[in-house]
Amino acid sequence: MAKEQKEVRDLQEGNYVMIDDAACEINSYSTAKPGKHGSAKARIEAEGVFDGKKRSLSQPVDAKIWVPIINRKQGQVVSVESDDVAQVMDLETYETITIKTPGDISLSPDDEIEYLEMDEQRKILE
Repeated sequence: MAKEQKEVRDLQEGNYVMIDDAACEINSYSTAKPGKHGSAKARIEAEGVFDGKKRSLSQPVDAKIWVPIINRKQGQVVSVESDDVAQVMDLETYETITIKTPGDISLSPDDEIEYLEMDEQRKILE
């Protein structure tokens, strides 16, 4: 899995972070002041990029955390197999992949789309 380490204090809303071995996008980031016996803490509320589950994390701001490397790619719809599955050709490598489509998007052949890719996980952006 492509990932790198960063300090929690370097994160901000909109960034990606690994929580419970799942890639998540940060929805809210807040910090608490350092106390008498401890360092400042950060509270992160995030949503899974590929599964949509909400997750939260509380860590000291100087702790190291894994950040996934998610690629944003361009593709073209080759065919629509069913309401929730489409064949997409990557416009860089010309490789054809099968991607599950979100329910609120209607695709047709020759549509150009943007999708996220991390390892073998892919998601079409709306």
